[in-house]
Order: sequence, then structure tokens, then C-alpha cells
Amino acid sequence: MSLSDFLLRFWQDITGWVFLAYMLLTLGAFCWVLHTKRETMSAIAWSLTVLLFPLFGAVLFFLFGSQSITRPLTRRQEKKSAYKKITGAADGKPSVDVPARWERLAKLGHHGDGFPVTAGNAITFYHEGHLAFDAMIEAIHSARNHVHIQFFIYRSDASGERFIDALCECARRGVEVRFLYDSVGSYNLSWRLLRKLTQAGGRTAAFLPILNPLYRFRVNLRNHRKILVVDGNVGFTGGLNIGDEYLGLARKFGPWRDTHFRVEGEGVHGLQRVFLEDWHFATEEAVHGERYSPKIEKPPGTALVQVVHSGPDSLYKAIRETYFAGILHARKRVWIASPYFIPDGGLKDALMLAAWSGVDVRLLGLFRPDKWLPFLAARFYWTDVLSAGVKVYQYTPGMMHSKFMLVDGEWASIGTANMDNRSLYLNFEVNYQLFDQPAIAELEEHFLKDLESSIRVDTEVFSKRPLVAKLAENASRLLSPIL
Repeated sequence: MSLSDFLLRFWQDITGWVFLAYMLLTLGAFCWVLHTKRETMSAIAWSLTVLLFPLFGAVLFFLFGSQSITRPLTRRQEKKSAYKKITGAADGKPSVDVPARWERLAKLGHHGDGFPVTAGNAITFYHEGHLAFDAMIEAIHSARNHVHIQFFIYRSDASGERFIDALCECARRGVEVRFLYDSVGSYNLSWRLLRKLTQAGGRTAAFLPILNPLYRFRVNLRNHRKILVVDGNVGFTGGLNIGDEYLGLARKFGPWRDTHFRVEGEGVHGLQRVFLEDWHFATEEAVHGERYSPKIEKPPGTALVQVVHSGPDSLYKAIRETYFAGILHARKRVWIASPYFIPDGGLKDALMLAAWSGVDVRLLGLFRPDKWLPFLAARFYWTDVLSAGVKVYQYTPGMMHSKFMLVDGEWASIGTANMDNRSLYLNFEVNYQLFDQPAIAELEEHFLKDLESSIRVDTEVFSKRPLVAKLAENASRLLSPIL
């Protein structure tokens, strides 16, 4: 019997079985969504996707949406527990005293798997890429013991070559070099560069490789951290990845405005452990010992700092909670820089409450978007925060990529996390809480300079934007928890 004859004879049976399979798949995916999604908006968005896009919606959720109880997260939790047992990292030090007003923020940062506040640190900020890259390269060349480096995006361009050459030089003279990259953010990282580093004696690893069957081609759960630690007493983090675009050399983005920073002192130890836990997860190598967290004999500065990290492997979202508490603690001002602004209901309400109570709330974001979906979704939320009195600014010279929150000139959170659902719930991120007025004053000064190069969104004009724009923003808001 030919295929055409078979189909002609049994088409009704085939149709029935296909329809039954579709119903079972849709019902199963729908139940899976309700079981795994704790956020109401995310659950609604995924439920509609599964129901309105037959088969395709279920496949989308399988690839992008299931992140709460997946095998990668279970394995991540197991590896974190195993690393703590091996290294004794669970026996944390108590935080040093911070100003009484900010004790709750320090406790929130230390809660669960967090790190204590440390004193005697020195902080140096870099507000553009060239200075930050030069400082990191110089630190790498000065390494005597080890260099640990990890970035979400690592380009195979001149900047990428420059860092690899510096790492190779270290490895050849016996310095331990460990290089960790995110397999999605650095999807086009050249194997030639990786091979060059390994041949020089360095070690490389990918975080959650997307081609590993264990992770089912997952492009979610990304490691958005940017970390460089040299000899356990010098660390760098912030908004910069490695690539020519971060030097303002990409025509698409134009001048690149970012905030990266260097920490010296005991405050580096938390950043070191964040890297080593990620490294242990990716490679099975449990790196530990005093040489990686050396005792600081002479404090290099006076700053109080605290490492705060979070990720989808923990129910407690430490960075989100410190953002929320920081807003509620404000008495004078809350200034936020973030290229992507998609707050959850609690954060949006906190910002509106602060503005209603007379706090000077300012939000600095993008004028020319690099990604349209989060840009349009942010405009949806502007409607509410503008009506409450929040001042929204758009940076016009180029790409504004800084990520920080400043409160009353006394407290700050700065690092890799944007104020959006991806950074606060789906990605692995790391921030520092700063309890240091001189450092915060420098950040405020540059924030005000950025506002001079920005346009303020006019509430009345914005409210009269076309209906098609409002529909696009609403659709983007619904899609933002998905993609």
C-alpha cells in the first residue's frame, strides 16, 4: 500500500490521534507552567503562549521557560553544597558594623548564602571602557599566584585578543589562569583563542554549554557576571564585558557609557568565592585554600563593602531584595541607572511609593535601544512611574550600560544586575553594596553628568503617544517574562 493510499484510508484515525497528542501536550505544558512559575505575570504569559500557539508554545516553554526545577539548577544546588563542604565556606564571618540606618540592608545581603560586610577596602571606579581595560590588563600582568576571569560576553576581536595575550603571558610564567565564559553570551568566542590559552597552560570552561544534552539546548539560566580576581586581593566587576564595542568602537552602539570598578582588600574574598563556585560547577574542580583568599595584613582603604550575589538556583533573590529595601529606606533620593527597566510589581510599587512621599526618584535609561523588546517593555512601566512623579531620563550620546542604585548619598548597590526580570530572577548576577560616602559621592557626580547628556521624558507628551505604540509596549511587557 502506497503512502497516499494509506493516508487516504486512515486519515480520520490519524487526525484523531494527532489531535489527542496535541491536547495531551498542551495540557501537560499548561500544568507544567502552573507548577514551575511562581511569578504571576510570567505564569500568565507562558500559559497564553502554550494555549494560543499550538505545539510551538509548548516547545518554546521547554526551551526557554522552565527554569525553576530543571536538572541544571538541581545540579547547581548540589555543586554549591558540595563546594561548601569541601572548603568549609559555610562558616562565614560576621559582618563589621555599618551605620545603624543600613543594618537591615547588610543583614539582607548576608542572609542565606551571602557574604559579610568587610572594612578597610579601596574602591576605584572606571566610567568608560579604555581606562577599565587598561587597569584590568595591568592587574593581570602583575599577577604572581593566580588570575580568575569570567565574563558573560567575550568577543574574539582586538580587545579579546589583548586579554588572551595577557592571560597567556601569565600562564607561561607559572601563574594559574582560569577562564570561565557563558556559552550563550559568548556564543561566537573563537576556539582559536581558547586553544591559544590552553596551550599556554591556562584552563578554560563554559558555563551551562548549550550543546550539552544535559541542558537541553537551554538558552536561559545565563551567567551574567563579569569578574576578574588577581591573587585573591584585587578584584574587578561591573557592567563591562570584553569586546571592542565596550570601547565605543561599534557604530551600532556609538559611545559606550558604563561603570566598572576595582576593589582591593578583604571585600575581594566574596567575589573570589562567587567565581570559584561557578568554576566548580562548570569543571568539577574544587579550588580552595588560603592562597586564594589571603589575609590582608594592611588594609588598603577605608570603604565598607559587601558582595551580594543571586541566581535562579536560590529562592532568596538577594539582589532584588536589597534593591527593594534600599528604595524603602530612602528619605531624600533614589537614583537608578539601568539600560533595562522591567520591574516586578513590588519594585514598581516601591518606586511609586517613594516618589509619592516626596523622595527624588530618578531613572536613567536608553534613548537608542540595543534590544527592542526590553526597551518597549520598559516604556510600558514608565506610564505608572511617571504618573507617581518619578523622573525618567534617556541617555542620548550612545549606549548607557551602567547598573547601579544610589540612595541618599549613603548607600549604593552596583554591579552586573539590571533592574529587570531577567537579572533579578533568571540570571546569575553579582553586585556590591557600598556603605561608603566618598565612593557614592563620585557615583552621584557622574550620574548628574549623565543627566546633562540626557533628555527627560515629558509626562504629558508621553501620555499622548499613539495607540499603536501603547499596544506594542503592552505586548512587549507580556513577552518580556518569556524571552
